[in-house]
Amino acid sequence: MNNDFSLSEYMSTGIENIVKGVVKASFKNPKETTFVLEYALASKKAKNKRDNFEKKGENVPPFLISSITSSCNLFCKGCYARENKSCGEGLQNKQLSRERWKGIFEEAKELGVSFILLAGGEPLMRRDVIEKAAEVKEIMFPVFTNGTMINEEYINLFDKNRNLLPMLSIEGDKDQTDVRRGEGTYDILMNVMDKLKRNGILYGVSVTVTTENVMIVTSKSFFDKLYNKGCRALLFVEYVPVTESTKPLAPTDSERKVLECEKQKLRNQYEDSIFLSFPGDEKYSGGCLAAGRGFFHINVDGSAEPCPFSPYSDCNLKDCTLKEALKSPLFRKLNETGMLLGEHDGGCLLFQKKNEVRKMI
Repeated sequence: MNNDFSLSEYMSTGIENIVKGVVKASFKNPKETTFVLEYALASKKAKNKRDNFEKKGENVPPFLISSITSSCNLFCKGCYARENKSCGEGLQNKQLSRERWKGIFEEAKELGVSFILLAGGEPLMRRDVIEKAAEVKEIMFPVFTNGTMINEEYINLFDKNRNLLPMLSIEGDKDQTDVRRGEGTYDILMNVMDKLKRNGILYGVSVTVTTENVMIVTSKSFFDKLYNKGCRALLFVEYVPVTESTKPLAPTDSERKVLECEKQKLRNQYEDSIFLSFPGDEKYSGGCLAAGRGFFHINVDGSAEPCPFSPYSDCNLKDCTLKEALKSPLFRKLNETGMLLGEHDGGCLLFQKKNEVRKMI
């Protein structure tokens, strides 16, 4: 890919193209058209807020990642969240209350945050928090879900609140998805996609890229099927090994080259869709974007962490504001030492340097 590639410019152009497509079909989908136009204005106002903080020497990232629940209804093979104990049975008493999550969302709005990714566990198991997110219309909330809990009630919630953007997790074809996520999961996802499309609800798909599925999930035929079902965003997330036995699944330089090349082809072929890879696209932003440089992670219990794959913290949102969390000693050290900057050849930088991060706490 050209080194002049701008991730933020690509995101802006991609969103504009999606908006154009929605507006063109506005006679069919007035709800989506109204929302995207209003959100475009809100997004500009949010950027102005971040710019004003920047002038004062304070950095506010445009993204947050929030794990709102430790519960999940699936037991996917090689699950990172279960392995690092942020997801599993008996952890519910550590979860933030819906009132605190609403407070965090409101604080984020005032700071100029534009996107808050809702993850888990399975985020749809915290409908109380999802409903609080829906109330903050100025922020887009991509909801990273396994899709199996999207019933008519959730379809209605997404329909009425277009700032909730379902991001369905899939592993590739039917066999690959069912082997990792459980028999019948793929068919459930296909049915959910049809329902979302019938209701004119924009949605995206998240794929965990491994050495086993990289050729399928980056192919035109794979996205063609999703596109025809209404999908307009595809996020590739490189698999992070949870044990020694799963290391062979983690992409190497060879798979990353395939991902990079095929992703660019998809970008050229589908101008009204967005294709992103994590952490791959970070290298075009001058290094790792974690620790508040571009985003940070709020864990289930309120811990402010550099990113989901660097689960270390020295402050908690139960005891401090979002603005204070951004100034945490750990985040400051990570930014001041230059660990996040420089060449980024692929893979999760902080996961690879976890021993160095631990020493900073």
